Amino acid sequence: MIYDDNNLFARILRKEIPAQLLHEDPSCIAFRDIAPQAPVHFLVVPKRPLPCLADATAEDQAVLGHLLVIAGKICRDLGVAHDGFRTVINSGLRAGQSVFHLHVHVLAGRDLRWPPG
Repeated sequence: MIYDDNNLFARILRKEIPAQLLHEDPSCIAFRDIAPQAPVHFLVVPKRPLPCLADATAEDQAVLGHLLVIAGKICRDLGVAHDGFRTVINSGLRAGQSVFHLHVHVLAGRDLRWPPG
């Protein structure tokens, strides 16, 4: 997929659009979702342009793992790790991806049913 460097998350990464940051490091940022689906709902976004998980290659392995480590750290910091949380990566239109810059949704703070969709 072709990466659009004017997508919402690219603009947040460039600080053109404000976000409630929870974490930032050289590889990623994490911020609260503007339309939360749970009491705790945030996104972890790599700084590297990557449209979706289907486009990931072996060179993305470290950053993909880092996104999940950061998700767990933030959940611990917010006090919701013990009760449980869900991570979701939508890849492609039919999976519900609406912004084509890979991102991990993290939801917590309520019972999350299965199947989700």
